[in-house]
Amino acid sequence: MKRKLSLSILALFAAAFLPLTAASQFFHARHHEKAPAEKPTPVHKYELALGYGYTSLNQVYQSRYGLQGVDAAVTRDWGRFFGLTADGAYYKYPLKHTTPGNPGDPSVDAFLMGPVVHAKLFGHVDGLAHALLGGEHTGGENATPNVSFAGGIGAGLDYNLSRHLAIRLSGDDIRSSFTANANSSSCGVGSNCSPHMKGNSRAAFSIVYKF
Repeated sequence: MKRKLSLSILALFAAAFLPLTAASQFFHARHHEKAPAEKPTPVHKYELALGYGYTSLNQVYQSRYGLQGVDAAVTRDWGRFFGLTADGAYYKYPLKHTTPGNPGDPSVDAFLMGPVVHAKLFGHVDGLAHALLGGEHTGGENATPNVSFAGGIGAGLDYNLSRHLAIRLSGDDIRSSFTANANSSSCGVGSNCSPHMKGNSRAAFSIVYKF
């Protein structure tokens, strides 16, 4: 009789602990479940940018207004943060049409290359910074040399519309060295005709395709 009573008590204890054991195993499994993986940041190999460009015109003597045109760039990226960019631009149209305006019929062509650094800022916004070197040509002014060594640094912001498409606002300051104007009639006198390093601020608003 005592033996049967002991067995009954043990059975009751076992039945009481079964739910606790099952609950412990359930919470242990939930604790060790992996957190949902975060969506990886897209990594692209190439970027194509095309859009509106502006440059000041400090190398042209008595210039009053900067020029507008088109700016295009191709970038080869290695990983998420570093790349090499090639930038080409053509500026022809004055920001304002007044009389008197810029002397002659000036235009500016530029081709520059250099490293670029990308950074994730917040949300859909990325930042970039670049250092560019190359050449610049000033036309319509008989400026010399025909092509000047040019270079500078700049930065920009990308707003990512999708995985492959973004809009970009960028700017830089490009230095070059031209004779102000080789036309003696509008060059001025004295040192105004000697070559000097000039800085032109540039801005671009572009559509960017990343792939």
